Formats: sequence, structure tokens, C-alpha cells
Amino acid sequence: MEILLYIFAGAAVGLAVGVTGVGGGSLMTPLLILFGFPYHVAIGTDLLYAAVTKAGGVVAHHKHGTINWRIVGLLGAGSIPASIATAMLLDSVFNGAADYKPLLTTSLGVMLILTSAVLLFKSRLQAPQTTASTSWLRRQAAPVTVVMGLLLGIFVTLSSVGAGAIGTAILLVLFPALKAKQIVGTDIAHAVPLTLIAGLGHLIFLGNVDFVLLACLLIGSLPAVSLGTKLGANLPNRVLQPILAIILMLLGVKFALF
Repeated sequence: MEILLYIFAGAAVGLAVGVTGVGGGSLMTPLLILFGFPYHVAIGTDLLYAAVTKAGGVVAHHKHGTINWRIVGLLGAGSIPASIATAMLLDSVFNGAADYKPLLTTSLGVMLILTSAVLLFKSRLQAPQTTASTSWLRRQAAPVTVVMGLLLGIFVTLSSVGAGAIGTAILLVLFPALKAKQIVGTDIAHAVPLTLIAGLGHLIFLGNVDFVLLACLLIGSLPAVSLGTKLGANLPNRVLQPILAIILMLLGVKFALF
């Protein structure tokens, strides 16, 4: 019965991802925690789940030429080393999962709140901005992208959330000339290696991956994502995303403060 429940959970999240376009991490990790899985197992397993589910997207976007590999490299130059270092520090500084649980819960809450904010204010991020601060950011886009990647690597490793939504926000602000498809393709191309490395870090250094759970989630989610994508074309996404954003905001406050 538990296996069927996890397969159904994977299908439900996959369907929601396909319909709304919101990354699986912001949905799957809180759901696994609500199922009773320890925070560290939920986060570690979800990272590998995200890497597998998004891998097909990289192949498709590469074929269509919608990935800016230079920007992927800049983000990865900060995020990949930061992710590895974060996993190693969790292993060496803390005595066990119970000791770093508060760090994981707070990080999860913060990233859920940020993801919610990105969903609610995405249209403003997409609109052209000409303030002095945004002009400076764009002139220094390369080094700022590396720094943003570094921060993303740390917090994605700690929470499994943000590789998609927060990564998209970074690209929208720093590279407004990119087309929508290039934003999506570039973000996914960075998210896959980041979540893979972060997931492997949790596995190798911390042992925070449940492979039976991972297999069940993938069995349910992979076909559901495709179905959700087809359904999403006929559903009012402008209504669905704000509702989902509010739910993520409430979950984020819960994890961050309690």
C-alpha cells in the first residue's frame, strides 16, 4: 500500500508540474515530509528525482537550440563547487542528521517563500527594467551570475528547492534579451547537473537517499508530467499559479518558523 501511495504521489506532483510549470522540488519535498519522511531523506531523494525528471528536457531544448551554454557554464561555475562543499560541510561539521535538521528546515522554508514570490511577481521580472541597480547588474552579468550560482548551489543542496524558479528569476533579471524558450532551456540545462551533483552529495557523504522511494516517485511522475503538459495548454494557468504560489508561501512560513 505504501508503494502505491508513493507512486500516486509521484503522479500527482508530475501532473501539477506539467500543468503549472512549477518545479517538482517545491512540491515534492514538502509532500514527502508530510508523509513522515525525515527532512534529510526527503531532500536527498527529491534532488535525484528532480535530476532524472528534468534530464529529458535538456535533450529536447538542446535539439531546438534553446540553451545558452555560456550562461549554464557561469551558473555551474558557482553552483557545482558550492553544492559539493555544502554536502561535505554537513558531513564534517555536524554529528548527524538531527544536528543539521534546523538548517535544512529553515532553508526549505526560505526557498519555498522565495519560489512563491517569484511565481507571484514573475510578470514584473519579465517586464523591462531600467533602474540604476539593474543596469549595473547587467553590466556585471558574468561575475554576478557566478555568485548567484554559488548561492543557488548552497540553498538547493540544503532544501532541494529553487533550481527551477529561482534560477529562472536570476536569468530574467540578468539576461533580459533572452527569449522565453531560452530562459526555460538554459534554466533546465543548469538545474539537471546541479540537482544531480547535490543529490549525489547527499547520497555519498550523508546517505540521505531512499532508492525504493525514488523509484516509486519516478514510476508515477514521468508519464504524469507529459499528461500534465498537454492538460496545461487548456487550463487557466494565470489562476492556477497564484493559487499554488499561496500554498507554497504558507508551507514556507511553516517550515521557516516552526
